[in-house]
Amino acid sequence: MGERGTARRRLRDIALALGVGMTLVAGVAACSSPSDGGAAAETGESDGSRAITGEITVFAAASLTGTFTELASDFEAAYPGTTVTLNFAGSSDLVTQIVEGAPADVFASADTTNMAKLADSDLLDGSSTDFATNTLEIAVPSSNPAKIASLDDLARAGVKTVICAPQVPCGSATVAIEKASGVHIQPVSEESSVTDVLGKVTSGEADAGLVYLTDVRAAGDTVVGIPFDESAEAVNTYPIATLRGASEPDVARAFVAHIASPAGQKVLAAAGFGAP
Repeated sequence: MGERGTARRRLRDIALALGVGMTLVAGVAACSSPSDGGAAAETGESDGSRAITGEITVFAAASLTGTFTELASDFEAAYPGTTVTLNFAGSSDLVTQIVEGAPADVFASADTTNMAKLADSDLLDGSSTDFATNTLEIAVPSSNPAKIASLDDLARAGVKTVICAPQVPCGSATVAIEKASGVHIQPVSEESSVTDVLGKVTSGEADAGLVYLTDVRAAGDTVVGIPFDESAEAVNTYPIATLRGASEPDVARAFVAHIASPAGQKVLAAAGFGAP
C-alpha cells in the first residue's frame, strides 16, 4: 500500500504541473499577436509605415509638367486621403514666389542654382534630393522650314530662334553651351519657361528653339528634335525638397520620397529624364 500511495502522489503532482503549464501557455497566447494586430489596425499602420492624410502644394519646374502630373496621381492612389496641388512655372519664377511667401510645401527645380537660393534663405526643411537630369535639344516645327541640322545653324542670319532667359535653368544651360561651343545665338525672344519656348516653335512663330529633350518627346509629332553633341556641356540636375513650414510635413516628405523611389524613377526615365 505504501508503494501505491507514493505512485498516486507522483501522478497527482505531474497532473498539477501540467495544468499550471497549460494555463501559462494559454495566458501568453491571449496576450500576444491579436492585440498587436489590433493596435496596428487602429493606428492605420501597414508594413511599419504610418498612414498619412492631408493636402500639399508642389511648386515644380515647367519641364516636369507631364511627369509630375502622373506622379501626383500615383501618389494620391498610393496614399488615400492625400491631395497634391501642382503649380508649374520657370524655376526662377517659382523661387521668387516662395521667397515672397507663396504657400508651397515642396519645391522641385530644374537646376541646383535655384534650389540653392532657397537653402541660402533658410527656406528648406532639411537638405534637397537630386532626382533627375536633363539636357537640351533643338526643337523645330515638323516641316523644319529653316532646314536646321546643327547648333551652328541657329546662328545663321535670318533664322528665328527662341531660347529661355538666362535666369531660367534652360537659359543658363544655353549660355553654358554657347560659351563651350563658340556658337553665339541671336534669339528673336527669350522666354521665362521652357514650355513657352516650345509654344513659339509649335505655333510657327519660331524656326527653332532650345528646349529639353523631355519636352521634345512630350510634344509628339508637333515638333522634330535635333540632338547635338554640344548639349553634353550643360547637363541640368533636378533637385527636390520639402519646404520649411510645410502645412503637412509628413505628406510633403512622403511625396519627395515617392519621386526618388524606383516607381518615380521609372516614370521619369520613360519621359526621357536621366538618372540623378
